Amino acid sequence: MKRDFHTRLMYSRQNPVFGKLAYFLLKMLGCEIPLAVKVAPGCVLLHGGFGVVIHPTTVLDENVRIYPGVTLGRADIHVSAEHSDFQGIRVEAGAILGSGAKILGKNGLLVVGRGSVIGANAVLLESTGENEIWAGVPARRVGNRAE
Repeated sequence: MKRDFHTRLMYSRQNPVFGKLAYFLLKMLGCEIPLAVKVAPGCVLLHGGFGVVIHPTTVLDENVRIYPGVTLGRADIHVSAEHSDFQGIRVEAGAILGSGAKILGKNGLLVVGRGSVIGANAVLLESTGENEIWAGVPARRVGNRAE
């Protein structure tokens, strides 16, 4: 699979020698993916991933597609991290995060289910099941993805 420059930088963050440089290059290109974010093979930052912001406790499983402007983070930013019940976000294999989608967890672990689609500009505040389509503000389940 051919990867674009931004996606290669995302994977290069895990390199012990060039990881920090790759992180800073991504940041300069408008994409915040901390070194602690776990990224499985096949994940892609589409269209350069400009404006993507990912919380450090996030896990991205295989073949996740991330469009520009996606945010994965805490919904309770008014509470200090030490007092937050937020544990992180897991995006399972084959999920698609549409342009501008905001995935915000407040309690425990928020899971975007395997093969789920989060629509453009949706604000997801709860976990999804497998192959579901979510859209709106706040996001609601609007259908199932054909397999």
